[in-house]
Amino acid sequence: MAELPTKAQLLDWIADNPTQNSKRDIAKAFGVKGAARIDLKRVLKELEAEGHLQKARRHYRDPDKLPPVSVLNILAPDANGDLYAKPLEWHGEGPEPRVLYIPRESDPALGEGDRILGRLTEIRTDDYQYEARLIRRIGHNPIKILGVYRKRTEGGRITPIDKGADREWQVPAGATHGAQDGELVEAEQASPRGKLGLPTARIIERLGDPSAPKAVSLIAIHQHGIPDDFPDKVIEEADQMKPAGLSGREDLRDLPLITIDPSDARDHDDAVYAHADDDPKNEGGHVVWVAIADVAHYVTPGSALDAEARTRGNSTYFPDRVVPMLPDRLSGDLCSLHEGVPRACIAVRMRLNASGQKIGHSFHRGLMRSEASLNYEEVQQALDGAPNDKCGPLLEEVLKPLQAAYLAAAHARDMRQPLDLDIPERRIELTDKGEVKSVNFKERLEAHRLIEEFMVLANVCAGETLTVKRTPLLFRVHEEPTPEKMEALRETAQASGFTLAKGQVLHTSHLNKLLHDSAGSELSELINMATLRSMTQANYSPENFGHFGLALKTYAHFTSPIRRYSDLIVHRGLISAHKWGGGRDKASDGLSPDDIDRLVPTAEHISETERRSMTAERDTTDRYLAAYLSERVGNEFTGRIAGIARFGLFVRLDETGADGLVPIRSLGNEFFHFDKDAQTLMGADSGRVIGLGQRVVARLTEAVPVTGGLMLELLEIEGEKAGGGSGRGSGGRRGGSKPVRRKQGKARASAAAKSKSDRRKVNRKRR
Repeated sequence: MAELPTKAQLLDWIADNPTQNSKRDIAKAFGVKGAARIDLKRVLKELEAEGHLQKARRHYRDPDKLPPVSVLNILAPDANGDLYAKPLEWHGEGPEPRVLYIPRESDPALGEGDRILGRLTEIRTDDYQYEARLIRRIGHNPIKILGVYRKRTEGGRITPIDKGADREWQVPAGATHGAQDGELVEAEQASPRGKLGLPTARIIERLGDPSAPKAVSLIAIHQHGIPDDFPDKVIEEADQMKPAGLSGREDLRDLPLITIDPSDARDHDDAVYAHADDDPKNEGGHVVWVAIADVAHYVTPGSALDAEARTRGNSTYFPDRVVPMLPDRLSGDLCSLHEGVPRACIAVRMRLNASGQKIGHSFHRGLMRSEASLNYEEVQQALDGAPNDKCGPLLEEVLKPLQAAYLAAAHARDMRQPLDLDIPERRIELTDKGEVKSVNFKERLEAHRLIEEFMVLANVCAGETLTVKRTPLLFRVHEEPTPEKMEALRETAQASGFTLAKGQVLHTSHLNKLLHDSAGSELSELINMATLRSMTQANYSPENFGHFGLALKTYAHFTSPIRRYSDLIVHRGLISAHKWGGGRDKASDGLSPDDIDRLVPTAEHISETERRSMTAERDTTDRYLAAYLSERVGNEFTGRIAGIARFGLFVRLDETGADGLVPIRSLGNEFFHFDKDAQTLMGADSGRVIGLGQRVVARLTEAVPVTGGLMLELLEIEGEKAGGGSGRGSGGRRGGSKPVRRKQGKARASAAAKSKSDRRKVNRKRR
């Protein structure tokens, strides 16, 4: 009989024979037979107890190595286009190994989210530890779940954090990834779609305490798949960058350019300067300089930095953090126009006549030095006659000429009539611990509008120049609203006592008249929000469809290349068009052939990443507001009805601008007819019509910070008691008179009559 192998011999053999690691294979290899197999089983169990081996079904393997056949999740391509895979069966205590997927010519194309069964070969390199070959594809883009894990006797449950989620997910005992009760986790679907009963999920990442203040933005980052870690190659490229010098550039360091940003801004990508035009042919005119950080000098086509910037598409801003498009070495240093530091820039020199109309412009690739880094509030105080020590020396030579040029440009803007929406912007202020300190509405200063106007003009210049020079670019386009959306806005306006003309070619001036007519009234916010909802989503396109909202024929984003990939493409176009650095064929930082070939997919991709960031930012704001209001559950708030749905209505609270849901079941013991076109709910018994814009008083009944959900109970509508539509005295009719029961077929006519009555009330208030 063969001698029983030692523990060391067993471990060496299992490591060398990863595909033959069952107890039968081991016994056969060492010639162990009969009763000696009991001793072999005992030794294997001892190795398992000591942590040297892990038993998976009937096979033994080293827990710090991946099994030779593993389930893998394909990740997004890296900067070189290589596909790496996340092993779903890693149980070791060390760092998770990297797996490079090696496709054969006959293999199907795989992409991010594909799940495969792969055969692994252990490889020892600095970049990865395994190579994988496809055996078969076993899934694609599994449903991802972000939620709170609740431990059970066997496994547990996940309660999703999404407000719209209506079911829990069960987690088997072997798929918890070590999650603790109450932890925030990321999981993915493990059971087939359409299966009856609770769906099954496996936890793939633990994210910590969901109630921690600084977890709020982290939830949004993971929920929306926003990349927040830079690959090592990207950081290495950024760290190797050196400041650009004067070679091949115009020396603009003597221009007293200044940056004006929010007080908490970390990066400064635009600077401005203005002076009176000394050309006698342009008496009363102005010269305005807008200098933008020359990001294209550092982020060149085909680099790891470029691939990562394109993947991200834009920076994403949260109250407690920024997920930047570029590493801090660039965004906060080399590409930031810091005070007193020479920085590479692309500048546009614009000439305005006395009426503020642009009569000429030219682009320059230069080296500048910011005279001062100022914030909006101190600039406004200086313009209002109270300059601080920093603004005082700049008031006459820099700030007042900027203001004069802005006032002229604003006159031209008013003649052009861009859409004049007045939507207050919320500002959430946090403590050092990440807790909400206050919720305020940002004040719109003249200093804000000054910078915005000059940025719009600079963007117009970029679009016009590249169009004239026939250089490919990405336009910022905003198409006019659809007839259906305009009809819905028209109905809202009529129900509110205002008029939006019909049967003519739509111009922004028509919408501005509606906005100005409602300005100062109680319905101003409603009309502004309804107008905003009627607009199409602005996006990027290689084709020019104009910008309806700005009333501009040509518009391209040029002024923020630190935080928007679209602007970087426009910068490269300007470099190629002006043949800076040797022309398009020689300049490594101009538009590449690949940039041009990919303009359409790039436009689609960055339009999508922009929407992703907007959604993540909005969700984060909702969660912070819910956390802020969670200590005031039971309090009463005033607000206005901002949305109507079949399942209830949404109330926007005056104090914070937060939206809360009033479930339809809480409105009373009667059936409510939902009119989608008129955006109303009408009680079948009481005849009460609930519509957009009505003033209400509501009680906060629930605030859930993890989901951002707010639940309200309606107490008053337009000064009358709400609820009780069962005919028992509080059905919304004056004096509690018995309501008249109407047949369902007359509901719409009743709603129209009520709307007409409401319009008469509004008109009386306005007069």
